[in-house]
Amino acid sequence: MKETKMKNEKLNGKVAFITGANRGLGLETARELGKQGIIVVLGSRDQRKGEAAAAKLREQGIIAESLGFDVTKAQDHQKALDYFTKKHGRLDILVNNAGVLKEGQAGSGPNQTSAVSQKVLRETFETNFFATVALTQKLLPLIRKAPVGRIVNVSSILGSLALHADPNSPIYPFKTLAYDASKAALNAFTVHLAHELRDTKIKVNSAHPGWVKTDMGGPNAPMELSEGGKTSAQLATLSDDGPNGGFFHLGQRLPW
Repeated sequence: MKETKMKNEKLNGKVAFITGANRGLGLETARELGKQGIIVVLGSRDQRKGEAAAAKLREQGIIAESLGFDVTKAQDHQKALDYFTKKHGRLDILVNNAGVLKEGQAGSGPNQTSAVSQKVLRETFETNFFATVALTQKLLPLIRKAPVGRIVNVSSILGSLALHADPNSPIYPFKTLAYDASKAALNAFTVHLAHELRDTKIKVNSAHPGWVKTDMGGPNAPMELSEGGKTSAQLATLSDDGPNGGFFHLGQRLPW
């Protein structure tokens, strides 16, 4: 797989919105961005937990705000648009981090594709794909107002059709249809939106955070939580000559 140089810049005063950010990968992404002087707004379904997380970041010298936000609720998309319009006048970075896995930890059991329920499929796609696309479309006019816009779709290597079809790939045995398919769809959104915006200053990329010790990743994951936000932060702070429309993990390009 090709290594790609990720040139990053200090972005003091830029504004970033990270969904699902009161814990786990989202919070670590906020921490990584905040350390670079970026104003981070944590989207959290539980306003109280979101504010507690933001307060901890502020104790570390990070400018952090909290917004009660559920990505599956259209009214919250409007709420976010109103918030950034009134308070900041623009949005520089959108990290679509919120996601669900409803089939148990990947690889924790046999392939159950033939038994996945319509309910699990629809609920997974609603959060991981449909709601994420809708939010991005809602906030895109604000991102266009930023001098340099960045959109990061937090995907997974489990969304790679190429690797799932390769018996020699490390993910070949790990089949969770609803989750994997929703991330493949999210990757398609990345490719299509990046193409539409190719002549603008906005870059759109997919991030594979890695297999991280989170509630979703489980205790046997090889990566520590502190490492989980690095790829998203890299893609959120790309310089003008950085990649667009790609799929990356820590600077390494992944196959679709």
